[in-house]
Amino acid sequence: MALDAVAILGGTGQQGSGLARRLAAAGVRVIVGSRDPRRARSTFPDASSSHAIEVADNASAASSAGTVVLAVPFGTVDALLDDIAPRLRSDAVVIDLTVPLSFAGGKLTMLDVAEGSAAEHIRTRLPSSVALACLLKTVPAHRLDRADVPLECDDFVCGDSDAARARAAELGSCLAGLRVVDVGPLWRARSIEHLTALAVAINRRYHILDARFRVIGL
Repeated sequence: MALDAVAILGGTGQQGSGLARRLAAAGVRVIVGSRDPRRARSTFPDASSSHAIEVADNASAASSAGTVVLAVPFGTVDALLDDIAPRLRSDAVVIDLTVPLSFAGGKLTMLDVAEGSAAEHIRTRLPSSVALACLLKTVPAHRLDRADVPLECDDFVCGDSDAARARAAELGSCLAGLRVVDVGPLWRARSIEHLTALAVAINRRYHILDARFRVIGL
C-alpha cells in the first residue's frame, strides 16, 4: 500500500530537508513541520505552488499525517514531543531518526540515556496507541541532503511492532539506493545508535563525510 502523507518534523535541517525532497520525488505527499514555518518556506521556496511538499508548524504537521518522522537533534526531542503528542493520530506511526550524540568541545561522545537508547526514551513519551520505529539513524545527514544522489547503502529498521517496522521499511523503499534491513525489536536501537557514532568517528579519522554501512551475505 502506498504511503499516506508523511510529516517530517525538523524538516529544515540537512537530514529532514533531504528526506523531504527524496520522498516528494518518489511521489509521496510530504508535510514539513517546523517551529518557524516562515523559515521552512524559505527552505522550500516552491512549497506554496507544489502539492508535493507542504509547510506547517510542528503540531499541525503531526496531526495531518499517519506517518510522523522525528528529524530533530536529540536534545530538542522532549520539548517537541510535549508539543505534538496530544495531536498525534491514534493509529499513527512515529519514525525516529535521532541519535544521542554530543560534540561538546569538539569531542564526540554518546549521551547517557536512562532508557538505553534515544528510541526507547521516545517510546516512553508517546501515547500507547502510537507505534514507533527507527530508520535512517546510520545514514549521514550530508548524504541524505544530496537528494539527487542515490544513498547506496543499507540501513537498519527496528520497532515496537511488526506494523511499525513495515511502515518504516515502506518509507525506506521510496529512497533510491537504500536497502532496509529489519533487525527486530525496538531495543536494537541501542546497537544502531552506537553504529552511528562509529560512522561519525570513521568520518573524522579519515576526513570524509559519507561513511555508512552495507551488510554482506544478506
